[in-house]
Amino acid sequence: MTPTTSLFVKVSVNGEEYEREVPARRLLVHFIRDDLDLTGTHIGCDTGSCGACTVHLDGVPVKSCSVLAAQADGAEITTIEGLAGEEQTPLQRAFSEHHALQCGYCTPGMLMSATALLEQNPSPTEDEVKVALQGNICRCTGYWNIVEAVVAAGKGSA
Repeated sequence: MTPTTSLFVKVSVNGEEYEREVPARRLLVHFIRDDLDLTGTHIGCDTGSCGACTVHLDGVPVKSCSVLAAQADGAEITTIEGLAGEEQTPLQRAFSEHHALQCGYCTPGMLMSATALLEQNPSPTEDEVKVALQGNICRCTGYWNIVEAVVAAGKGSA
């Protein structure tokens, strides 16, 4: 028996339908970046450690470097490009106003994880934010301003 070398994947990404043939072992992060040309999802470690590649898969934040594209078949995916239209979200504004970014490399993953938290818990405490972001690594900010931004966005004071 010959192993399958490619598969057809049909997904909705940021509200747009896509159907592509992909190698069976293509990671979701590479599918998003290389096949769909949505480069806001960053590759930081390629091992599932840093969270820079976080996207929402059927509403749940996942590290897209640890999911095969084939596993997302039939799913709804939201990337950083799908968070806001013409206007920034309150969370994105809070990141700017609270200086919650420096180099910006981790920011898409941080925003995706924090958005999921705020959808589940619109007014999180600092400790709840820290728990929600524990899978996201930032090498620049020291996290304090990121936590402040998420709490502020939750309180609507961003």
